Amino acid sequence: MAPDELTYERAARRIVRAMAAIAAFGTVAAFAFWDWKRAAGFLLGSLISGLNFILLKRLVDRLGGERPRRRGPLLALRYLLLAGCAYVILRLTPISIPAALAGIFVFTAAVFIEVVFEIVHARK
Repeated sequence: MAPDELTYERAARRIVRAMAAIAAFGTVAAFAFWDWKRAAGFLLGSLISGLNFILLKRLVDRLGGERPRRRGPLLALRYLLLAGCAYVILRLTPISIPAALAGIFVFTAAVFIEVVFEIVHARK
């Protein structure tokens, strides 16, 4: 495998593709085996996980030297607003909270897939 296959940008793209595949498969499986409430919960958790990945990637890009901007209080406000929205959505809708929590781990599963990819292709 070419050395550029193991770069940060390509790894980030593979993680996004893995997250989309896991989210789609999990949502369809939850709808097929249970009900729409669990499927919606898993999808919501997956979307929160995807947003978390986007925010973390932007933070890493900024720490790496791209577009330095100061947003100290706004960063804390963003996470408080996100937590508040998640609380309201989960408390006022009939979706399944355990399914939403399972969906939040989509990012973690995608990172594990990327680790396996890196280990397998680092040997070549």
